[in-house]
Amino acid sequence: MQTNSSKANFYVDFPNSGKIAYFSMEIAIHPEMPTYSGGLGVLAGDTLRSAADLSVPMVAFTLLHRKGYFSQHLDSAGTQSEDIQPWNPADFCAEEPARITVTVEGRVVTVRAWRYDLEGRSGHIVPIYLLDTDLDGNSGWDRGLTDHLYGGDTNYRLQQEIVLGMGGVRMAAALGLHVNVYHMNEGHAALLTLALLEQQLGGGLLDVPTEADIEQVRRRCVFTTHTPVPAGHDRFSTEQAIRILGGDRTARLERLGCFQQNLLNMTLLALRFSRYANAVAMQHGKVSREMFPEFTIGSITNGVHAPTWISDPVQQLLDEHIPAWRQDTLCLRNAIDLPEARIRMAHARAKGELLAEVASRTGLVLNPKVLTLGFARRVATYKRANLLFNDPERLVEIAAAAGGLQILFAGKAHPQDEPGKALIREVIDNAARLSDDVLRVVYLENYSWDLGALLTAGVDVWVNTPRRPYEASGTSGMKAALNGVPSLSVLDGWWIEGCIEGVTGWAIEDGADDAEEASALYNKLEAAIVPLYRDEPDKWARLMRTTLAFNGSFFNTHRMVIQYTRNAYYPTKPAARVPVREETYAD
Repeated sequence: MQTNSSKANFYVDFPNSGKIAYFSMEIAIHPEMPTYSGGLGVLAGDTLRSAADLSVPMVAFTLLHRKGYFSQHLDSAGTQSEDIQPWNPADFCAEEPARITVTVEGRVVTVRAWRYDLEGRSGHIVPIYLLDTDLDGNSGWDRGLTDHLYGGDTNYRLQQEIVLGMGGVRMAAALGLHVNVYHMNEGHAALLTLALLEQQLGGGLLDVPTEADIEQVRRRCVFTTHTPVPAGHDRFSTEQAIRILGGDRTARLERLGCFQQNLLNMTLLALRFSRYANAVAMQHGKVSREMFPEFTIGSITNGVHAPTWISDPVQQLLDEHIPAWRQDTLCLRNAIDLPEARIRMAHARAKGELLAEVASRTGLVLNPKVLTLGFARRVATYKRANLLFNDPERLVEIAAAAGGLQILFAGKAHPQDEPGKALIREVIDNAARLSDDVLRVVYLENYSWDLGALLTAGVDVWVNTPRRPYEASGTSGMKAALNGVPSLSVLDGWWIEGCIEGVTGWAIEDGADDAEEASALYNKLEAAIVPLYRDEPDKWARLMRTTLAFNGSFFNTHRMVIQYTRNAYYPTKPAARVPVREETYAD
């Protein structure tokens, strides 16, 4: 580490007044608050953590999800069952006195908000408002509208989206928040545009908005789309819209061009009313523009919050050698000079913590010296968790040549996703058939924030096998990279931007079918990964350094939030240039 020190100012540009209101159906706020299901919610939480660190004037709105997403249980055959995750918001949040109402199926529903103060390193607070309909005076059904994340049917989903979008806008006003920018994180919040339009019209449902009225709404809204999977874009029938939203509102949305193929399309609604829209990776931007060619859709590649996802052993190493990394994540580029022995030791500690957790959960004692692959994410068929088992005999041969191979799986399937549940059973069946002294395959149940952090820090290689082009971005591999863990991945989503072959990991080449891509995966294991890990520990340590230096310094939410601030929230010259902090650090 060089000892010359200098001072640097870190800036975030924003006007003197007004807030950015960030709307997301799910937000991973705290490990003990089950207010998220997977990548979208974790991304939202990491965004807000970086906003707090960077003193960005942001507030957030989501639903309370009083009964959580679900706790996953897997029997010996791999059959998934689900339990609710009840929690007490009073243990984490403060109830706000404000009350607002929304109309659902003609009923007036009262909504309150619970406030969670997310404090950044600078002491800046980003308040998160969790909307809740469990109030006296609401019907039994309406009291449960904010109970379940992604629960129920599409009727329940549309009712929830009224609470989030329209209720969130009204709650912001009731709380006295002066909001300049409304950011819709996915189409679940698109109805906030309708609430803003009604505010613009003075609440008149029958008034015909002018282009000037629409432009007044548009100039306040930005939108991020997160999936190229068509099923991921919420659509509701005309009958549902009329029954749940009301005939007048439905007619207005039809006149404004928010229906496609006789379905109310929430992505289309968000795009029509946003002055800025983006996808979450370069490739996803291309796919999104093909899906919605009439709109200008840019791209801001996702990131993860480095202090949240870097393991304690690696954080201690960075604090010693790159003390400014928490404030200025570009400093992580200097990881290229970390001592090889020290990064190897830090990873060994993280791996030991992971294997201890595996032993605690399963009773299986794994070998810390054996090459360990990790695959953990939401279980969907396009993510192909079973690709590693396409040729079981070859996988066993690779394990033998490696002197042993360990593969750790985790992930939940949505309770209504039967193909996803079948995929879990298939992986667990393969684990039972193939596991022996040479190859060990383990599926860990109830994938969550804490387990994800252990996995991404503790495995030796992170595996990702989506079917192109359905991976919008992916963030688990970014978390791995921040711990020096290289990826072995299909070139889709963020990995197109992050893959430097043999430097940050390895690409699985495209094939005509699953068999060809599985063969490409096996080829990389045989020819590149196993020999390097088995025979050249010093070169492996250098690979970990370059992975952290090149990918960790870019694929983080500090960089991402600054891009949103400059490109989406305040793209013109700001009214003020506000220093976040002044730090002393080593050159």
